[in-house]
Amino acid sequence: MSATERGRPRVVVVGGGFAGLQAVRKLRGAAVDVTLVDRQNFHLFQPLVYQVATGALSAAEVAAPLRAVFKRQANARVVLAEVNGFDLDQRQVVLDHLPNGAREERLDYDTLVVAGGSRYSYFGHDDWMARAPELKSLSGALDIRNRILTAFEAAEVEPDDERRRSWLTFVVVGGGPTGVEMAGQIAELARASLRRDFRQVDTRSARVLLVETADRILTGFPPSLSHKAERALEKLGVTPLVGHTVVNVGSDSVAIRSGSDEVEDVGAHTVIWAAGVAASPLAATLASAIGSEVDRAGRLTVTADLTLPGRPEVFAIGDMVRIAQSDGTILALPGVAPVAMQEGRYVARVIRNRLSGRATKEFKYVDKGNLATIGRSKAVADIKGVRLAGFPAWVTWLVVHLFYLIGFQNRLLVVTRWAFSFVTHGRGARIINETK
Repeated sequence: MSATERGRPRVVVVGGGFAGLQAVRKLRGAAVDVTLVDRQNFHLFQPLVYQVATGALSAAEVAAPLRAVFKRQANARVVLAEVNGFDLDQRQVVLDHLPNGAREERLDYDTLVVAGGSRYSYFGHDDWMARAPELKSLSGALDIRNRILTAFEAAEVEPDDERRRSWLTFVVVGGGPTGVEMAGQIAELARASLRRDFRQVDTRSARVLLVETADRILTGFPPSLSHKAERALEKLGVTPLVGHTVVNVGSDSVAIRSGSDEVEDVGAHTVIWAAGVAASPLAATLASAIGSEVDRAGRLTVTADLTLPGRPEVFAIGDMVRIAQSDGTILALPGVAPVAMQEGRYVARVIRNRLSGRATKEFKYVDKGNLATIGRSKAVADIKGVRLAGFPAWVTWLVVHLFYLIGFQNRLLVVTRWAFSFVTHGRGARIINETK
């Protein structure tokens, strides 16, 4: 497959997440032809996926079709396919599972940008995946939504008190921003949105357990904000279990070990995984191609300008890399959207500068702070040393997420949904679309 018909430099970008999207957009108008390859036909706004999982937003409101995003960018095209490998010597990307049934197609490039992202790690227990779905994908969010809503339906018709309690027990594993946001949303769903919908069961009796191995939730925030977030969760009805670890996930129970090594078997049909991150397998594929290794989280080490050692034409960015800085230290940046976006913009700048013969300074990440929402009018924010909690932090969170959401239509729909939900406590996407 040829990425150009005009003899211009060919840039292939693998991955339509935050990093890849920014790289392609910032090459608009450049004298290159860009091909974006992704196995999905949409860009997913991951920070709001948990709202799909709890019925606050529909799937289409957090996903933007890639072809629609780039329809006005004349030098960009989209190819729907999986990346199966790289031939760095021939400068080719090996594509698989194309929509026309083609296999092992090869796509030529002059410059390659790999932004494969990451996935949740089950710490060697991949068999838990079927019983504890993750929140990094749209399919995972829809699966979780089905399970949460089905649990309330099951409790409505369950005559046994003990089994009803297990249906109304929700376990969220991981006390980072995603886990905190998810736990708060389930609590609000049970105590506000659903409380008048059922006749035989009181949804307000639902238990939401937030399990975190560390000694506090939101470890990326200052301790003062972590404690405020924990108190806010408790007011919502969430039980934070800090210093606890999940040691087994069954079909209707979860084994949780406390700091004193006591293991409690908690009856729960619904478990949501939001703990631990592992790099995309593409990182290991690239590492193997250059005779390198990945770290324990599966991340590939790149140079200070985000290229592979000895391969200046190949960039690797986003959650799947760590950076060897010029002073010899290894920098592992957090796997959050701002990091990926800044790296994507940086790579586009390097490519533009190379076209004009200009040098580019090494990549430097600018930390703009952290945000996490807990529930209705409740959030925490740490922005360049300014620490906010409660309503001001919540408004800040709303504005930031609306600003970065892709597409004017999605912004309009989301702000309308949020306004309606704030006034009525309603959630309009409470659909169980499970097929059997």
